[in-house]
Amino acid sequence: MNTAGKRPKDTSRTMRAWHVDDALAAAYAAGSAPEPDAWSLEKHVESCGACAVRVSAAVRRGAAGPVLAEVRAAVLTAATGPAPRTSALRTGVPRTGLVARVLWAAGPALRGSWLVALVLVAAGAVGLAYGAGFDGARPLLLALAPVLPLAGVAVSYGQHVDPMYEIGASSPGGGLRLLLTRTAAVLAVSLPLLTLTGAVLPASTEVPGAAAWLLPGLALTLAALVLGSYVGCRTAAGTVAAVWAVALAVPVLGTARQGGAVGISPLPVAELSAYLTRFLDGAAAQGGWAAGAAVCAGLLVLRRRSFDHPGFGAAGRI
Repeated sequence: MNTAGKRPKDTSRTMRAWHVDDALAAAYAAGSAPEPDAWSLEKHVESCGACAVRVSAAVRRGAAGPVLAEVRAAVLTAATGPAPRTSALRTGVPRTGLVARVLWAAGPALRGSWLVALVLVAAGAVGLAYGAGFDGARPLLLALAPVLPLAGVAVSYGQHVDPMYEIGASSPGGGLRLLLTRTAAVLAVSLPLLTLTGAVLPASTEVPGAAAWLLPGLALTLAALVLGSYVGCRTAAGTVAAVWAVALAVPVLGTARQGGAVGISPLPVAELSAYLTRFLDGAAAQGGWAAGAAVCAGLLVLRRRSFDHPGFGAAGRI
């Protein structure tokens, strides 16, 4: 029995088998579909990409198509600047420049001050090591590296940083999918840059390797995303970064006081290096961070629906 275009009965088997046909898509685009059918269609396209494409094509072919195309072009221009001159699609919808689409998908972090700050941290570490002869450049970089991607995630998604947030969050490609895309862009820039910076710093047997922070950084980023599903990205990133800072500072300063280092040197480099070695180096430490990352990834899958609507997080905080 063909159930396409008809509202499904309340059974899970029927819900999985039902899809939007061309007639219902055309009626929805023309505004003539009955309200129950329109509601079913709108709910269905949230999880069915093929039907979302069918409905989108029907809307573009309809009377509202040119108007929506103008609105979309105006929003993209306001968010990313004037797009390069391109040819039009057969449907009459103007193409958006490839650079503009990549920048929008990458998120505000790669277009704003976070990227500048990341480069300054890397350049500062090299300058301290080779220009000032500072022996603590490498342990300081290892201590900062896991939380630097958190700052990028905090400024990648939300109405406080993204002028197209409401549109993106309410689209089929928005929510967690868009957040993960922008998180991946942040990691794709920060991971190789910071690891390469650590590799060119003077090596020491008392300090973990340049790549020792990668699994901790991934685990902390995933933890921030999970926590963000409850309290929002900014609050979650700040909380996770604060926990990391306290976890490093308290034992390092305590050990330094016991050894009498505080007051002689403003920074207990030896104590920080020793603690980072216990915290980051070795199979047991790295295995623990890998397990933590896997657990956070599983929790993120369970919480994926909380990102589907604008204003996700406790009390709508983002």
